Amino acid sequence: MDTFQGKTVLITGASTGIGRALALELARAGAQLSLNARDASRLAQTAGECAALGAAVLAVPGDVTRGADCRQMVASTLERFQKLDALVNNAGMTMWARFDALADLAPLERLLAVNYLGAAHMTAAALPYLKNSRGLIVAVASIAGLTGVPERTGYAASKHAMVGFFESLRIELRGSGVDVTIVAPDFVKSELHKGALGADGRPLGKTPMDEPRIMTSEQCARLIARAMRKRQRLLITSARGRLGRWARLVAPGVVDRIAERAIRLRR
Repeated sequence: MDTFQGKTVLITGASTGIGRALALELARAGAQLSLNARDASRLAQTAGECAALGAAVLAVPGDVTRGADCRQMVASTLERFQKLDALVNNAGMTMWARFDALADLAPLERLLAVNYLGAAHMTAAALPYLKNSRGLIVAVASIAGLTGVPERTGYAASKHAMVGFFESLRIELRGSGVDVTIVAPDFVKSELHKGALGADGRPLGKTPMDEPRIMTSEQCARLIARAMRKRQRLLITSARGRLGRWARLVAPGVVDRIAERAIRLRR
């Protein structure tokens, strides 16, 4: 996918954060956009911003944890654009709490339903049409999907599941023409963190991140767009993340301490 001009891209979780920034980035590049989120009003705002940049845009509200919603998103996309060239599985949620502080395990179930099973539902609905176009699947995971991160046990587990799913699917799709790009962002400034589940299972309502010190959603979106053009296998957005992936093989304890320190510094 060396160009986005005239390509149809479906992005989940497109109303805020990385999803919104990526939608705007691809709109500037000439993509036809099918945008999804649960919040219809905020999604409409993003769609309007993309349309103002000259992109053909369809807003398709829905919940990725519901298979019927995912099938309808794809059907609406095909009805409008007659094809699907790329699916970006970006919808997600997070958690900030020690495991031993959880009141119950319901937050873990919710994280798995959205981050892992939501991506699986969406991919199942889109895959036949991506095979027709020899298209691209993008999985927006996390550094936490490659290594353990304290206070984010449920989130890390759901992103590990997501990475394992798409690594396995990539092998199954060999010879089909469909490629898989896995994205592992480091900390990114995003409204996702305001909705992070706390120990009581309710959203925190404010970000626990020291946001001026971390990557913006726009910076992350530019990296993702470049990886999509190259049909890149894996994008890790930080030098720390790339180093940690290999350091874990020879000095896992050091990587654990780096992850612990990173959480302390971002609080």
